[in-house]
Amino acid sequence: MPPARVEELRKRLQLSFAGVAAEDSPGFAVLVKQEGQALFEEGFGVRDLRGKRKIDAHTNFRLASCTKQFTAMAIMLLVHGGKLRYDETLMEVFPEFPAYGASITVRNLLNHTSGLPDYEDLMDAAEKAKGPMWSPERQIRDDQVLQLLKKESHGKFAPGSQWVYSNSGYVLLGLIVAKRSGMPFGDFLHQRIFAPLKMEHTVVFEKGKNEIAARAYGHLPTILTHGSQKTYYQQSDQSATSATEGDGGVYSNLEDLSKWDDALRNHTLLSEKEFAAAITPASLPARAEPRLASDVPESLRQKAASYGFGWFLDLNNPHPLMWHYGDTMGFRTAILRYLDSNLTVIALSNRSDLDAGALALKAVAVVGNSP
Repeated sequence: MPPARVEELRKRLQLSFAGVAAEDSPGFAVLVKQEGQALFEEGFGVRDLRGKRKIDAHTNFRLASCTKQFTAMAIMLLVHGGKLRYDETLMEVFPEFPAYGASITVRNLLNHTSGLPDYEDLMDAAEKAKGPMWSPERQIRDDQVLQLLKKESHGKFAPGSQWVYSNSGYVLLGLIVAKRSGMPFGDFLHQRIFAPLKMEHTVVFEKGKNEIAARAYGHLPTILTHGSQKTYYQQSDQSATSATEGDGGVYSNLEDLSKWDDALRNHTLLSEKEFAAAITPASLPARAEPRLASDVPESLRQKAASYGFGWFLDLNNPHPLMWHYGDTMGFRTAILRYLDSNLTVIALSNRSDLDAGALALKAVAVVGNSP
């Protein structure tokens, strides 16, 4: 793209995002790339309220469910290496798993057709029976999620018969990566994905084991009315479920995610043929009701046509799209990749009152209407 056009787009994008976040409030970071060229890479606001350090391309945000694309890639790399099959069942991987796991395959876990119980529902039930068990200070771990699922006798529905978003499935996928690779989930992602791609500041966060450089802390808004209404932000980005890994434990930044986008575009980790499975919609019986869209931010709801491996898909649109969002305590994230124009937009926010999907689509509108 000619430098003059890039500069014009940069100015228009800067103007589009001006005023969304005050300079001294939690904010967001946005990357816009086309054909591998960064058109815009900017931060707005601060990554924490104590030091007031500015958000930039090196600020690391918790990706929340945008982690799932890395978990899916890890599984695909194990399949590529002959250490796993998509048609293997939970009982083949975990022989002690109850009988209902005999028909749940790795593929079902990847595309949210497993019917596994929701582990947060199981946590609630366990605490109603036994009293408080988990908290932001005493967080549930992946192996505890597995133990909760093992205590159940059946899933929500027959595997492959419905399509319902499942964090439980991606926690189990992270455990499968660890079991079949012989190393912790975070170590496998580092050795097989992050290090080869030189994503030097991307990590699976484990409290007490590693640290997050240039870390953005999540914030929740509080609206106070004393004569006039004003919004205050409180640092609060840990909950009882913040320590699980496969469904949402990765921290990263714009710089590293740009390298990830390059790897996907250039098929660096897997051949185009092998990666095709990730952007192949889950197959459902006729008249099966897809229920992924209910979990999607309103800004992206119309684009949740189907799901592959770690990616929402909207492939029948005039502008085919693979994308994901993340939504957790104090963070909102979105990664949109338009396949027809090689346009990628990434939005990362460290406050829960910003819709990262809407921010990303704002950038898409500017680029799409560019001269």
